[in-house]
Amino acid sequence: MPLFEIETPAHIVITWADDAEGAKAVLQANYPTEEPIRVTKRPRDAWVISKAVLGITGTAETSETARECLSKASGDKLQAIRVYMNETGADLEKARKVIESNIVYGW
Repeated sequence: MPLFEIETPAHIVITWADDAEGAKAVLQANYPTEEPIRVTKRPRDAWVISKAVLGITGTAETSETARECLSKASGDKLQAIRVYMNETGADLEKARKVIESNIVYGW
């Protein structure tokens, strides 16, 4: 099954689908408020992100809790911070750092 890159005004979503219409359906099923502005079939079956391009040095731990909060908030950073604070009891600064550091690793 081909890998597709779907760009929206706020996100780049990577998914497997049979065709471009199937990729758009995945986007709509998971992020109904997002409108695709570009759908591209990737030439390979893997997706690689350069850490240097994203400005990431060294290693960092992903947080499953932060990733779940981002998912619940449909990628809305501010809402994800609120959800994280509510679920973990973390203060605003810690929640912001955890959510922002996990955004670059995808969710």
